[in-house]
Amino acid sequence: MTKRSGKISTFVTLITILLSLIFISNANATSIVARPAPEFTQTSADAWLGSKPLTMADLRGKVVLVDFWTFTCWNCYRSFPWLNALEEKFASKDFQVIGIHSPEFEKEKEKSAVEKHMQKYELKHPTMMDNDFAFWKKMGNKYWPSFYLIDKRGFLRHVFIGETHKGDWRADIIENTINDLLSEAK
Repeated sequence: MTKRSGKISTFVTLITILLSLIFISNANATSIVARPAPEFTQTSADAWLGSKPLTMADLRGKVVLVDFWTFTCWNCYRSFPWLNALEEKFASKDFQVIGIHSPEFEKEKEKSAVEKHMQKYELKHPTMMDNDFAFWKKMGNKYWPSFYLIDKRGFLRHVFIGETHKGDWRADIIENTINDLLSEAK
């Protein structure tokens, strides 16, 4: 082995270790300090799609997955098949998905455009339009897509960030966490 190939081998090993640590920390860094979930910030019927305006009290007794998305986000719409399958899987349980559409661009603030994309991606769950990012800020969110889990008592318990597909490691962790939350007493 030459000096150069030894340095390259050491560099590759270090990069592999670093990437492994990042993967492990992301896979396990889902719990957050439990705190009451903030109230939805939009109370007008015009700001809600697929539902009347909801409150956290309306959802008490259910495990809630809050999905922050925007329709120009590739990672968001690539996650929708998994999200739709998740809703179907837990349809008979005390489980509810709530979409939060927080627009990245001005054109995404139009209700008709959001409705069109919800139809395109077969999103049937209640969705709140968060055009002023008020709920985004209350949740301390920073990314699209982000998935927050709220327990039956209305406490934020977990957050997952990034594109998710049926059967991938993140989906498995989220689904197992939902099952754990569903098994907890109200």
